[in-house]
Amino acid sequence: MDIKGKKILVIGGAGFIGSHVVEELLKNDVGEVVIYDNFARGKHSNIEHMLEDDRCSLYPNGGDVREIDILNDAMKDADGVIHLAAMWLLHCKDYPRTAFDVNIQGTFNVLEACVNNNIERLVYSSSASVYGDATEVPMTEEHPFNNRNFYGASKICGESMCRAFYDRYGLSYVGLRYMNVYGPHQDQTAAYTGVIPIMLNKVEANEAPQINGDGTQAYDFVSVYDTARCNVLALQSEATDEFYNVGTGVQTSIKELCDTILEMKDSKLEVQYNPYSADDARRMVQNRIGCPIKAEKDLGFKYDISLREGLQRLMDWRIENGVDRAECKKKSAA
Repeated sequence: MDIKGKKILVIGGAGFIGSHVVEELLKNDVGEVVIYDNFARGKHSNIEHMLEDDRCSLYPNGGDVREIDILNDAMKDADGVIHLAAMWLLHCKDYPRTAFDVNIQGTFNVLEACVNNNIERLVYSSSASVYGDATEVPMTEEHPFNNRNFYGASKICGESMCRAFYDRYGLSYVGLRYMNVYGPHQDQTAAYTGVIPIMLNKVEANEAPQINGDGTQAYDFVSVYDTARCNVLALQSEATDEFYNVGTGVQTSIKELCDTILEMKDSKLEVQYNPYSADDARRMVQNRIGCPIKAEKDLGFKYDISLREGLQRLMDWRIENGVDRAECKKKSAA
């Protein structure tokens, strides 16, 4: 899809990944970007500077994927849609009924509205959670679906509905399976935040970072900047009815991640290792590293930002936004 001069609706555009997608779109010669968000997880502060661009606007009448008439109205005259709105993994664990309403029924509403409004192209945000426990490393897009949690189940359902809408109505789409995304605009303090903010918060508070298990469990950490760029590449690509891993293909253990953070923060804290709880042991994925070959071949996507560079960008952003209180105190005292 040629996005020059086109109108793009970004559902969940004020959120962690969505706000970066909006920013990436505005780097291109798009005609208009409309942010559709209910601000359950999104924040106005994530998009304030982007709304200064005349091409960018916030849909004024709400922005919930469960509100079918409002969703249809927001899609009028749009050419492309990027759908990122979803309840996160641990939210889904605690609130499975709401997870169904938002992630499954909400995605159906998005797909139906795309058909009703003759949307040229949809990019759907899936997740590596669909794979569950790894049977091979790296995980290709042909890896079986071994998921056993509500979040992964909702994403599998979303993928299946995308295929069904493509077969029934010819809706052109691409699905993206994100690995472990991190970076600025991710919630740094909430109970449902990710492993990197949790570690940074501990180190900043001069408390020993904690690792469940022995730290050998490994993941594919991909910067939100690269993730956003992949969304735009997917929107522009000619591929359709396909799903792609969004990651680096680089394996990083939790111990390696923690050691890197301690080194970059110049901290001498000792890591505290804890045994898994019974619940953690049941749901813990030990290794999840995505194979990046298909995305590079079909979408032209290859990661640019190393883990160390991505961590430094996140640390700088935390200081600038008052999240890293220890560094902010040092600066104010200087």
